[in-house]
Amino acid sequence: MITDLLTMMWKEWKEMLLQHGGIRSGIPPTVIIPLVLLGMMLPWQMGREWVESPLALAVWAWMPLMLMAGLIADSFAGERERHAHETLLASRPPDRAILFGKVCAVVSYGWGLTILGVSMGLLTVNLVHGQEQLLLYSRKLTLGILTLSWLGAWLAAGAGVLVSLRAATVRQAQQVLMLAIMLLLFVPVYEVKLLPAEWRAQIAGTLAAGGAARLVLVIIVTLTVVDT
Repeated sequence: MITDLLTMMWKEWKEMLLQHGGIRSGIPPTVIIPLVLLGMMLPWQMGREWVESPLALAVWAWMPLMLMAGLIADSFAGERERHAHETLLASRPPDRAILFGKVCAVVSYGWGLTILGVSMGLLTVNLVHGQEQLLLYSRKLTLGILTLSWLGAWLAAGAGVLVSLRAATVRQAQQVLMLAIMLLLFVPVYEVKLLPAEWRAQIAGTLAAGGAARLVLVIIVTLTVVDT
């Protein structure tokens, strides 16, 4: 089972890197461009807030979902479009190895790229805005980033596989996933804006008084249950 799973992961990784026809054309959109955006441009523009603001937690929690949506949508819908679905299911690896091989490959991509982005972002902020000081995430923020991005990667993989299994085309799967991500991102933001000013001030006061840690804990527990 483990050997079959690793074989499927290797197959998926090769297809990720070669999806545009070769290493030179495949690596830039899947690896280099996201790292430049996450690890250089955004930290350069935000400066010290990139390290000190709790908003970094939300940014890095959402990154795996955005990075993985297109790839996980292709997992099974793409096999059908390429007429390779039947051949894959008839191959030696069992169905479970095929499923978890695809999921683990995309999770390792999304979460791995997120961690590389975090590391490059810290390096960029220190080089550009450090002013001879070492800028680092706090211990709690670091733990939150690692945990939420890990759980977010599994959420994207699980939801993406369910959508890809049932979608007629890759494009349809991508549209459904991106719509779901946009709704999860923007609906809470607009709902908060619609609240009365007194309620928003009360929520902000609660978070400032230590409620943020409890909120993050609730989100972690919820994501763990949903992922499972």
